[in-house]
Amino acid sequence: MSDTKTLMRKGKVKEAYDLHDGTLEFVFTDNVSVFDKVIPTTIDHKGEVLCRISAFWFRRCEELGVNTHFISAEGNRMRVKKFDIITDYDKLDARSSGCMIPLEVIARYYVAGSLYERFKDEGMDYGDELPEPIVEFTTKFEEYDRKLTEEEAMDIASLTREELEHIKQTVLDIDRHMNDTVKKRGLIHVDGKKEFAFNDQRNLVLVDTFGTPDEDRFWDAEKYRQGMFEERSKEFVRAHYRDSGYYDRLKKAREQGKEEPEIPPLPDDVAREASELYIDIYEQITGESF
Repeated sequence: MSDTKTLMRKGKVKEAYDLHDGTLEFVFTDNVSVFDKVIPTTIDHKGEVLCRISAFWFRRCEELGVNTHFISAEGNRMRVKKFDIITDYDKLDARSSGCMIPLEVIARYYVAGSLYERFKDEGMDYGDELPEPIVEFTTKFEEYDRKLTEEEAMDIASLTREELEHIKQTVLDIDRHMNDTVKKRGLIHVDGKKEFAFNDQRNLVLVDTFGTPDEDRFWDAEKYRQGMFEERSKEFVRAHYRDSGYYDRLKKAREQGKEEPEIPPLPDDVAREASELYIDIYEQITGESF
């Protein structure tokens, strides 16, 4: 990795540096974000786990013939090809290339998360497998992500109908391979998000990161058969703050428009267990020893 770099973006759990050679360096930190807050406790090896899982899936995608921005990964650092970010939709047109597509693509296969709130009045229960996958688009570079119709997505990103359908099919093809891979290891791929760019030839390129327990939802397959929904993700950390009463206090403050309570650190034993959980997830998803 280059020693000459400039910080471009600092997210809650990931940093992006410009290496000034047409590439970026992603640094995956050991921070954990829950309820839109970064907890004041780091989780050992968490950043390396997410980096290595994402690298695992990028390499699989290359084998499938999917273009990606992935170059290499080592520890908690990943090197990728750089694409321009255009946040002014008016500057995008059907000829734009070498830039990010300002959309997140979310594919859902089971009734879970926010989808349950939308479907519970239609006679579907939490955990039901969907008769057909749902592929949705949300904004990427706005202050708050918002769900889009396909027509809005095409307009915002200046996509043709053919390009939109190609994005959807690419997501479904990748996810089919992901689920075939993890179901052999006792997991179900429930849902997940992906992001794309166009290269200089306006070919589709898979970018950012995906397939990690922070971005995708995985359930334990045996527990699912028993009627339980055990997420192999940072849900363990969320559960601690729910059980401790913090989430209820936070939710009440937000509902009343009051100052939000600071999120307390994790107890040492919970932090250790969370670290062990992330390592276990890595080994279960990839089939490799950490």
